[in-house]
Amino acid sequence: MSEDSKDPAAKSGSGYGADSIQALEGMEHVRKRPSMYIGDVGMRGLHHLVYEVIDNSIDEALAGHCNLINVEITEDNGIIVHDDGRGIPVGRHAKTGLNALEVVMTKIGAGGKFDKDNYKVSGGLHGVGVSCVNALSSFLKAEVHRDGKVWQQTYAMGKATQEVTEVGTTDRTGTSVTFQPDMTIFEVGVYNYDTLALRLRELSFLNQGITLTIKDLRHTDEEGKHIEDTFISKNGLRDFVAFVDENREQIINDVIYFEGERNGIPVEVAMVYNNTFNENLHSYVNNISTHEGGTHLSGFRRGLTNTLKKFADSSGLTDKLKFEISGEDFREGLTAIVSVKVMEPQFEGQTKTKLGNREVSAPVSQAVSEMLSNYLEENPNDAKRIVNKVIMAAQARHAARKAREMVQRKSIMIGSGLPGKLADCSNKDASACELFLVEGDSAGGTAKQGRDRMFQAILPLRGKILNVEKAMPHKIFENEEIKNIYTALGVRVGTEEDERALDTSRLRYHKIVIMCDADVDGSHIETLILTFFFRHMRELVDNGNIYIATPPLYLVKRGSKQAYAWNDEERDVLVKEYKGKTDATVNIQRYKGLGEMNAEQLWDTTMNPEFRTLRQVTIENATNSDHIFSMLMGDDVPPRRKFIEDNAKYANIDI
Repeated sequence: MSEDSKDPAAKSGSGYGADSIQALEGMEHVRKRPSMYIGDVGMRGLHHLVYEVIDNSIDEALAGHCNLINVEITEDNGIIVHDDGRGIPVGRHAKTGLNALEVVMTKIGAGGKFDKDNYKVSGGLHGVGVSCVNALSSFLKAEVHRDGKVWQQTYAMGKATQEVTEVGTTDRTGTSVTFQPDMTIFEVGVYNYDTLALRLRELSFLNQGITLTIKDLRHTDEEGKHIEDTFISKNGLRDFVAFVDENREQIINDVIYFEGERNGIPVEVAMVYNNTFNENLHSYVNNISTHEGGTHLSGFRRGLTNTLKKFADSSGLTDKLKFEISGEDFREGLTAIVSVKVMEPQFEGQTKTKLGNREVSAPVSQAVSEMLSNYLEENPNDAKRIVNKVIMAAQARHAARKAREMVQRKSIMIGSGLPGKLADCSNKDASACELFLVEGDSAGGTAKQGRDRMFQAILPLRGKILNVEKAMPHKIFENEEIKNIYTALGVRVGTEEDERALDTSRLRYHKIVIMCDADVDGSHIETLILTFFFRHMRELVDNGNIYIATPPLYLVKRGSKQAYAWNDEERDVLVKEYKGKTDATVNIQRYKGLGEMNAEQLWDTTMNPEFRTLRQVTIENATNSDHIFSMLMGDDVPPRRKFIEDNAKYANIDI
């Protein structure tokens, strides 16, 4: 009997038989399914390649063998990462018979970090490794300085294109990796300097005393110098929490800090209290941001709550309070960085950024309890300020609960509970529906006329919504525009475990689009709305539900022809093109607001899914986002003015 006749599928003619099953191995699987390894093939995945290479150097630093890491963006958008570590071994690998360098660069799961004698902890274990970077690169070169010699090997698409070759002598040690992303795989190929610099700065805070540099060889400034930055933190997490909180007013004198080891787990914590009403906790495992939290964050919260509650009760300051203080009251106005090192981290959650190791919780809780107990005892004035802040938080939470219940009770009492200004869509499938938050009634009216009523809903917002960065919780729920957003979206706030938790199970629209005028005022309103989502509906941002519309700035006409321009460069190209065709004058209309477009124009340029461009709001770096929102919405004017001047995209605006 032939092999084909043994397979029933072969007889049926379905074409799905044993030969249809592809056994993809190693580099081949990475190239076929890149998103499984690096998240996506867009900007995030492109930058993730760099992080994976840097992780190898950071692992050398964690093991005590590396002090300097250099990153360069080459003129052709390639990357060079160099460190002064020990250098990847270049001896013969017993199991494979290959050179150890080739094994590391071309085999999934290969590397010294799996040997606990070489690396006690490793950030790279969470990632995909340099071999996957190699698989997704059209060219990669590894250069090793080790034992007085320089060794080199080149690769293409994950496969070696030469033997490991001795190419010189050296008086130093380290590894240099140069690579070019494979543009048959990636949708974008241009590296963003600021994105890479943010990660390096973050790593400098998390690895005290390590120097990290970045240089951009693609551009020069007016003096002919390449853009470059150097990051080194002498005080580690203390510098980190001070940076995140620099735009807020602290209520205690110093950063509360602890560094030590509990049950074999290194724990480092830095925290400070400020006069705001938000909780800002940022956690890391082996230098990896865990924005979904996990057992280390649970341990931190438990240690903080138990210690502060015990102190508050013994102080007698809470005796007159008529209701219980909850865990979240102890965290209002708190900014903290929690960093742990775990030998074998286990990650959970939708994006694998939640630590699942149960053995981590208790050591962190013990460390925080000890740190905080000592601080409260040694700093009685600060201790009293913290307890008073907790009492105020409890009172504000109690008032906010009543305001929130009024919003949610009103929704039930009025049937649908939808705001009167909301022009809803007819489709009830949330995954297919879009809600446009539109600046002003005028633009809202135009949007209502121009939309597709089947799946697009419009909610006009009157003026500038409340600045939630500086508002007490109950004031947020009393604000009419914010109440309208809550009720229109159908989300509910508050659970038995966490009164600030957001229930998105009844979310009525999976695309929430902020549509404001393309001017400074519009950007301010846009930022106010984004601040609200970042602070109070973070889940929607994390889930990719928030978008920003991009209306055009100009309409360029010549006779019967016309075209839209979204920036000055596009406008100039159109003007030049039209001038080349005729001597007739170029009519240029500058849109100062959405209301200046008619319904058809707004649909064609900004709302029609076939032609529009929506920018999805994502959080690449949570600590930096926290820092920027506190700066933009805070009271300190100079840094806000500098940020606007450095990032302004507008020209020829009438003021």
